[in-house]
Amino acid sequence: MTNRKIRAALACAALALAAAAESPSEISVDLRLDEIDYVAGEKVRGVIDVKNTAPEKVSVGYSNSKDRLIVEIFRASDMSELERVSDRPFVAPFRVDTNEGQKLEVLLANHYALTEPRRYLARPVLIHGGMRYEGQYRAFDIVPGIKITGALQMFANREGLSREFSLLHWTRKGHEHIFLAATDHGGSDRMWVTSDLGALMRITRPTVSILPNGEVIVLHRTGPDHFIRSEFWSLPDALEFHTRELIQDPETAGQSSVKEMYNKAGGVKPIDRPWWKFW
Repeated sequence: MTNRKIRAALACAALALAAAAESPSEISVDLRLDEIDYVAGEKVRGVIDVKNTAPEKVSVGYSNSKDRLIVEIFRASDMSELERVSDRPFVAPFRVDTNEGQKLEVLLANHYALTEPRRYLARPVLIHGGMRYEGQYRAFDIVPGIKITGALQMFANREGLSREFSLLHWTRKGHEHIFLAATDHGGSDRMWVTSDLGALMRITRPTVSILPNGEVIVLHRTGPDHFIRSEFWSLPDALEFHTRELIQDPETAGQSSVKEMYNKAGGVKPIDRPWWKFW
């Protein structure tokens, strides 16, 4: 083969490789996180979007499935990859036929120890037919939250074990939220799942109370006229959310009744108390 023919063959090969690189992948995978930052202990929820235009279907999680779907997480500072703390599947079993797509929930804290405050990068990866289909990196921060108050629970039937509860606040999507975090001491030093209890109005200081039967009650103001009462059940080997109840503020409820009475009677209006005092 002459040099001219060799050069032509190499040029054709380079063009073919370039065209293949520019052509869209038959399978795409993407990850969208609910938030840009999470208080330490939250589940770090996201949604994985799988789209398939390949001629064969994608199958993950079934007994005969050869495909795999994972999420890799790295420390943003040095790009070191985190080790998984669980080998359970990232998502529920699913199949995606050609020209179809599927969205799947993933809880990243079920698979990685995301408790150290820092920035992380998450990347979804679908392994199909011996090839890796990688999504874009998604950045998120783990933050400690700002402590408001706390309480300590002791267990009569578990000597040496104590559970420290902390009420934290942090801004989320432009609104201040309140969180309940819990950590065990005197044993495994386990950090339980941190719960987002909703929006917080900083007028009345939130409270956390522990009853002898293991009930944990959090009361916080969510608006000028309402509180939210959140109840958890805390036992030596369990911490579970039980109920959430909206409660009208008795003081403002009384004021509203008085105002309505004065308005109907045409009398003197009562004094409005400003909602400005922060705890």
